[in-house]
Amino acid sequence: MPAKKTPRRARLLVIAVVLLLVAGVGYGAYWSVGTVRASFPQTTGSMELDGLSAPVTVKRDEHGIPQLYADSAEDLFRAQGYVHAQDRFWEMDVRRHTTAGRLSEMFGESQVETDAFLRTLGWRKVAQEEYDTKLSETTKKYLLAYAEGVNAYLGGRSGAELSLEYAALGLVSDYRPHKWSPVDSVAWLKAMAWDLRGNMQDEIDRALLSSRLTNKQIEALYPDYPYDRNKPIVRDGAVSTLDGAYDPKGTAAEGGSAAQDGTAVPGATDPGTAAPGGTASPGGTAQGAETGQGAPAGQGAEAGQGAQGVRTQLAALAASLDAVPALLGPSGDGIGSNSWVVSGEYTTTGKPLLANDPHLAPQLPSLWYQMGLHCNSVGKDCPFDVAGFTFSGMPGVIIGHNQDISWGFTNLGADVTDLYLEKIEDGTYLYDGEKVPYDTREEVIKVAGGEDRKITVRSTRHGPLVSDRSNELAGVGDHAPVGDVAPDRGKGYAVALRWTALEPSRTMDAVFELNTAADFDGFRKAARKFAVPSQNLVYADTEGNIGYQAPGRIPVRAEGHDGRYPAPGWDPDHEWRSYIPQEALPWEYNPERGYIVTANQAVIDAEKYPYLLTEDWGYGARSQRIDDLIQSKIKDGGKVSTDDMRTMQLDNSSEMAKILVPYLLKIDVEDPYVRRAQELLEGWDYTQDADSAPAAYFNGVWRNLLKLGFGNKLPKEVRVEGECLRVRPADESGPIEDLSGNPRTVRECGTRAPESAQPDGGDRWYEVVRTLLDEPDSGWWTPGSRFEEGGGDRDALLARAMKDARWELTTKLGKDIETWSWGRLHRLMLKNQTLGTAGPGFVQHLLNRGPWDLGGGEAAVNATGWNAAGGYEVIWVPSMRMVVNLADLDESSWINLTGASGHAYHANYVDQTDKWAEGEQLDWAFSREAVDDATEDTMALTPS
Repeated sequence: MPAKKTPRRARLLVIAVVLLLVAGVGYGAYWSVGTVRASFPQTTGSMELDGLSAPVTVKRDEHGIPQLYADSAEDLFRAQGYVHAQDRFWEMDVRRHTTAGRLSEMFGESQVETDAFLRTLGWRKVAQEEYDTKLSETTKKYLLAYAEGVNAYLGGRSGAELSLEYAALGLVSDYRPHKWSPVDSVAWLKAMAWDLRGNMQDEIDRALLSSRLTNKQIEALYPDYPYDRNKPIVRDGAVSTLDGAYDPKGTAAEGGSAAQDGTAVPGATDPGTAAPGGTASPGGTAQGAETGQGAPAGQGAEAGQGAQGVRTQLAALAASLDAVPALLGPSGDGIGSNSWVVSGEYTTTGKPLLANDPHLAPQLPSLWYQMGLHCNSVGKDCPFDVAGFTFSGMPGVIIGHNQDISWGFTNLGADVTDLYLEKIEDGTYLYDGEKVPYDTREEVIKVAGGEDRKITVRSTRHGPLVSDRSNELAGVGDHAPVGDVAPDRGKGYAVALRWTALEPSRTMDAVFELNTAADFDGFRKAARKFAVPSQNLVYADTEGNIGYQAPGRIPVRAEGHDGRYPAPGWDPDHEWRSYIPQEALPWEYNPERGYIVTANQAVIDAEKYPYLLTEDWGYGARSQRIDDLIQSKIKDGGKVSTDDMRTMQLDNSSEMAKILVPYLLKIDVEDPYVRRAQELLEGWDYTQDADSAPAAYFNGVWRNLLKLGFGNKLPKEVRVEGECLRVRPADESGPIEDLSGNPRTVRECGTRAPESAQPDGGDRWYEVVRTLLDEPDSGWWTPGSRFEEGGGDRDALLARAMKDARWELTTKLGKDIETWSWGRLHRLMLKNQTLGTAGPGFVQHLLNRGPWDLGGGEAAVNATGWNAAGGYEVIWVPSMRMVVNLADLDESSWINLTGASGHAYHANYVDQTDKWAEGEQLDWAFSREAVDDATEDTMALTPS
């Protein structure tokens, strides 16, 4: 991964490891092979498990993937908790301390600030509310049984018996894991929602860009979605004006755009859809912090000072967001997932085929855990016969199939967050001309090796004041970019976060209902409860049907408020008025085209749908490539096989190369050294295989093109930390030039982590550059740090990018271009999520694995993502791949990024990674007969 600052948490762990090494002589026997193997799970024989009503059988194949068989649902989940803890408890423990804002209890003083931010967000608090007030009694029974299973494993075990990481931590800390609770499992859903929260980073970035770019320039960097070229998920249908429900066979004339800006439509204010804290008053034209369609509004010098103040706030907020552990992966353009389903009419099996590969951060162990959950006799009291990918720490199967249906997820990307500027004074905040007391709660942060800390969390009607949790935010915001109707600035504005995940929901209920759904109606019923994170759900069943549902709690904003910029919290015209009714969300069932593709593209054409889902979609490069691949297979009567589905998942084609290479080959390159590199692109088929020299050079050119044309023009707040430029000052209050007539410049250094800096090179940037290629004198083609309107030279900048790439790759790969390969630049390292992220090489060698040289790339179907601003290293991956064959479920296949085990040096620690890197998948046994044939180890869990 790109170099970045050592996390505070890792610094404490480095100390722990150093002490461990110093103590090595005295503790030589402690770090024996026995210590490493002490936590390896028992997988044969029998083991008593408190609470079981009857024996549970655990069958593992050669890869350690367990299939569980029980007589009751509660026994099944009790055993799932036990087995998860056997293989992954360290991961589970760190994860629950993150979601609860309790990392300081494990890692000490260094994590207090992160904990304070997480406590302010209140993930655990909301999870408790969900458990107490929203979830069904059946779901609670399953969660409790799961927790009992985890705790049964913890009983009597400590230190090295749990994992090697606890043995290391134990040398400098007396930390002992506490019992697992049902709410620990529910809270994980909030972490999922946080990392998949939509366009919040775009909202911050657009405001930050205003320090150096005009509104017109900013909007040019966020082009409209190309509906004419990259097809949305749902292509037909409309919301009926009669009952407000979405009809897949309806026409756009029946829908219209009445609700686009939050005006009323049938069902919008039905019970259950009103947004807490919202307003039912008619929307109006925005007169606060922004116009609703452009950059923050302000007037004169005072507004300029205010803009600087709010940019400082937002930059500090962005830094705080970066400090929160990204459990799923970095946010950026091109990040997402692939899922598609093909009807039996177009498959070799005669029944649907469904593929899914979510794109998430590479982790060791993998985020996913493969498992089967089977009732010995499937019925009302024990309805589960399901297998797929689970989250350790949470009961049930997240993605997979049961005996009747299969489903897959991709992130919908709905805009479910807004930042609000709040006028705070004397314990109140201003709203609609009145001072309203803000809410407070006290949180106590326990610190390993230190004193407890107390913080006060403040909240307005919009949500918690996230600005309270950054030292940089304290005392800033003396001015804000607002119009003349704004309240007196006083000492500045605070920033509140409104986010759908901070309201209790029934998503946990949805997981169990998906696991037991038998048809499309049951699938849609479960999806209605899947509130956050909002996902695209694809569907197939053994009867031959395919479908799609867009679920989620998605706000309807007031007219004039589109959520693209921070909003004035005191102005009712910027409220959420309600939520999109679930019956109005788009869906499809057996569409005539015979297949459905979801890859984070637009869900539906905005002109044909009356609600605003978001304006920050992925731009459809991956989805359209998948669509084209399917079309190429089924034209002229062709059929798609399971092998074809797997091959499509590995497609390495660069859509940007197809656009840009013809321009690069037209450049007259005089330098023979650069010319030899240019010749690599002649005849290249645009595939980014690991051994491809042309792919290495093209991606080098792409990275340097973006840096020259855009990166050097962006403000420091979005550029890579530590990369410094001499630029004209953003604040023009001083002289324009020095006494010699030279332009006055200042040294500015980037402040953002490499994996989240801009320009990241995702498919948004594809659209930007695609447009600019037809504007050869655009100011963006000026290689300096200043936008020169009409003064650009496209071909000159392309030539410079080719030259810079030649020298950069020579430094990284050597002079001989015959030895270049994309994989040598584009490497994957798998790192343990705590001790493996920093510290002495000994520890990294002990816990980490790699590197692997990978093909694929940014916005390719085989999405081994990298950030063009930060470097070529792999920062997100297809975290798993699966292909489900609905004609014969035993002919399905799956693969995980790592292995089932979270224990270093266990045989199943990374035993799937080589196969994953080569694009292979494992046979996926499901029927009892197939599972028995694949079983290597059998263990019986018996009642005490």
